[in-house]
Amino acid sequence: MVAKEFIVDPDTIDFNNVLADIDEIRKYNPQRFEMEQLTAIVYEDPVKVACVGYKDLTQDEFWVRGHMPGMPLMPGVVMLEAVAQVCCYCSHKYKLLGDSMVGFGGLEDVRFRDPVLPGSRLIVMCELLKVRKPRLIVCRFQGIVGRNIVVEGVLKGIPIPVDYLKTLQSPTSAS
Repeated sequence: MVAKEFIVDPDTIDFNNVLADIDEIRKYNPQRFEMEQLTAIVYEDPVKVACVGYKDLTQDEFWVRGHMPGMPLMPGVVMLEAVAQVCCYCSHKYKLLGDSMVGFGGLEDVRFRDPVLPGSRLIVMCELLKVRKPRLIVCRFQGIVGRNIVVEGVLKGIPIPVDYLKTLQSPTSAS
């Protein structure tokens, strides 16, 4: 499914009206340090179940030095992480999967359209297509820079079995 129109027209978003800054995002998303790929949430539509956030990219991003030397390009997988974090924020805020932590379940029809460079603002949009509580969410997404779509596709989110994973990390589970 290739999107032809913006999920939310960026001209209608007030980027000075921050609905969730990094501290508020942390209430919903577990990522920290280098893995935080959102600067702010600036749009929420609880009826359509849609969110828009952004990441202001600097020369200090963890990937700049090595991807690619002399020509830093934001890795596609990091763009997708930003997408996942907007979807995760939206899912937790609106309790789409209950209180479960949301993880990647799959990606479909992903297209990378343009490079993203340090100094850019990557705007990430998502809207809910389907929810099967408490098993699955399906969101359409777009990443844009200016008015150019740089990445788009469909993300599937699934609950992460946090309690089970914690038992695998405990010292008593080591053989």
